[in-house]
Amino acid sequence: MTAARSRTIRNFSAGPAILPPEVFERAAEAVRELRLGGHDPAQPGSGMSILEISHRSPPYDAVTKGAEELCHAVLGIPRSHQVLFLQGGASLQFAMVPMNLRVEGKPAAYIDTGAWSTKAIAESELLGPTVVVASSKETGFDRIPAMPAADRYAGASYLHITSNNTIYGTEWSEIPDAGDVPLVVDCSSDIGARPVALERIGLGYAGAQKNLGPSGVTLVFIRKDLLARKPAGVVPKYLRYSTHAKDPSLFNTPNTFGVLVLKLMLEWLKGQGGVEAIAARNVRKAERLYACLDASALCTPIAKVGSRSLMNVSWTLGGAPEGERAALTKRFLAEAEAEGFSGLKGHRSVGGLRASIYNAFPEEGVDELVAFIREFERTA
Repeated sequence: MTAARSRTIRNFSAGPAILPPEVFERAAEAVRELRLGGHDPAQPGSGMSILEISHRSPPYDAVTKGAEELCHAVLGIPRSHQVLFLQGGASLQFAMVPMNLRVEGKPAAYIDTGAWSTKAIAESELLGPTVVVASSKETGFDRIPAMPAADRYAGASYLHITSNNTIYGTEWSEIPDAGDVPLVVDCSSDIGARPVALERIGLGYAGAQKNLGPSGVTLVFIRKDLLARKPAGVVPKYLRYSTHAKDPSLFNTPNTFGVLVLKLMLEWLKGQGGVEAIAARNVRKAERLYACLDASALCTPIAKVGSRSLMNVSWTLGGAPEGERAALTKRFLAEAEAEGFSGLKGHRSVGGLRASIYNAFPEEGVDELVAFIREFERTA
């Protein structure tokens, strides 16, 4: 339907997501041999691959310490917070957070903005009193609800939010200030995408597979005073943050390859000009795509203006008659796949279409998708 284009596959998947070519190359080098001074070929080699080297060895120690430092220097995680590289994804954090931060007699408070916060709430409810202090459920999670008055969550063990919802394409415009109540943020899908007030966060966590690297690594950063908090119940040793902080990220054998790629991603981000520079690019990408969708008579964005994500753009083919919408969406996906656009199918819970345009996704890829959407609408 469109003029022939390069067969470069544009990966719009919500995750695992696109990685920069430079990171692929440097990771491949480390699979062959991890160098003691990084990727510089002039540096001596360890003689071993990152896939086989001991997590207790000096070369790997340099990897994990380098990654920790970059989390502070590049992402802006305050020095008052301990950085940890764990496993189990955000799903394990849904349980670890209430296990560790719940205080006897104080409920856990949550703001519900869609599937991932809903899952976190369900885990918390298994472990003790849980209150939902704000939600956008009644409008189909198409927006971020207003921050509730402080008296709604005063006295809570913590207040939990999900900064970006990949499914509905909504994102908090800024990290809210929860005052004296520790704020917990699932920032899995927009970590490092823009400057935010990380100092407001008591505990943050992020699966690496969006902006930080491959699946299998979870970045956790926790304010050091919260590490000393006594949990309300019995917490198995492995599931205590204090366990992983005592011997930083080495209590059990870590995902050494994943941590290395996370470090490479942060070095790449630094080389791009840091979070501020990547944010400007992310805004340009999102604005072009939303402008196309808003001008279309066929496409309808799911997220409302003011709550729209820079990372995940979700829409339906709303201009089509109800009976034809599914068929038209199927045709859109088939033609998009033929053009080299992968991962545009919307989440099964909402249907429609979704373009995930994380940090490493190139601007030209968005321009190509915009051209495709306009041509599809012309011929639909």
